[in-house]
Amino acid sequence: MRVTAILLLIASLLLISVGIGQKVSAQVALPPVQLPDAARTIPPLPSVGADPLITVADTLADVRLNRIAALVRGHRDSIELDERGEPAVRGVLVATGIDDAMVASAAKQGFALIDREHVEGLDLDIARFRVPEGRSLARARKQLAKLLPAAEVDVDNIYFASGPGGALSGAALAAPSAGGAASLGLIDGGVAAHPSLGGRVEQRGFARGAPAASKHGTAVASLLIGNGAVRGSAPGQRLRAADVYGSDPAGGNASAIARALGWLAQGGVAVTTISLVGPDNKLLAAAIQRAQQRGMLVVAAVGNDGPAAPPAYPASYRGVFAVTGVDAKDRVLPEAGRALHVDFAAPGDAVLAATGAASSERLRGTSFAAPLVAGRLALRYPAPGIDRIGPAVAAMVMEARDLGKKGRDKLYGHGLICGTCGGR
Repeated sequence: MRVTAILLLIASLLLISVGIGQKVSAQVALPPVQLPDAARTIPPLPSVGADPLITVADTLADVRLNRIAALVRGHRDSIELDERGEPAVRGVLVATGIDDAMVASAAKQGFALIDREHVEGLDLDIARFRVPEGRSLARARKQLAKLLPAAEVDVDNIYFASGPGGALSGAALAAPSAGGAASLGLIDGGVAAHPSLGGRVEQRGFARGAPAASKHGTAVASLLIGNGAVRGSAPGQRLRAADVYGSDPAGGNASAIARALGWLAQGGVAVTTISLVGPDNKLLAAAIQRAQQRGMLVVAAVGNDGPAAPPAYPASYRGVFAVTGVDAKDRVLPEAGRALHVDFAAPGDAVLAATGAASSERLRGTSFAAPLVAGRLALRYPAPGIDRIGPAVAAMVMEARDLGKKGRDKLYGHGLICGTCGGR
């Protein structure tokens, strides 16, 4: 049974690596977190009281909706909702597969070109258009998509960190890498100069004010490569960290993540952790698929909005390793989200992680489970190579300790990885 599961997972990854993608639509699964930008502080999940009418699912749903409303209300000049009620960069549409004739056609209908860029490492061209004055983002997206049927048109959705965190005002960034290739990549907030990370992190910013140290980015980085009091699952390895938040209220958008993936691919990163969640988005899907075609394996958290929440992306994309979190008794966290698939579980409760230049804390959330899986995967898959994916995946599946129902299941995937990691 396990051999069959291994073969199916490998086959799925290989199909993507040769360019066979699968599009799936879903809404956002946003977790109760404090974002890397201190101006976008998200309240923690409130305790469920004695009232039996209040369920965990109801509470998580309310927190999610309140979070989105607060974000938009606090940054109306830079953020608005799309037709699904998901946050996106105000007044901007993004498109791939665009040529000069399409740009001219869009301009005639009032869609002015903001800029065009080529994402090195992914060979991906992105065009950004300004929504015509007085037109809603939802209406404009539908109109431009109809006008340019050969292109992939979408809004520039915003993605959230799937675990507690916050900005570290004035904190120094981690010491730059002393050289050498990095097998691990991170897309998150910036990484602070914690001793466990010294001299092994190369950072670059993909948002205004980035890179800037953040609690969430620092924590995830330490769980990847920490080597000391805080120890990661791949201790002492080198890391490329892409800050997609910086100080930008609309940071963490699909465009920034696509650019970050390009930089990581260009640097030969083999395994990338993305502990961010949000909606299905055409630009993000294209960027993930192109990174996979170049041999990159992507590991993502399933989010913390609970089992009733819509599927989280990028965890729900085909071929992405979706990771859930478990508590000290190896039970799935009650707030853990559900991607369209779950591949592995890892510790996600009371996980010891660096949170600043001289601090560490016990943290909870699927954000902190994902890097534990990614680090272990990178030890087995240190450099991109399609022919090396199969053996690496097979080894991971064999390492996993079966939880829940016998064999692969919807809650734990193939089972628990790194069960003694995270200071457990």
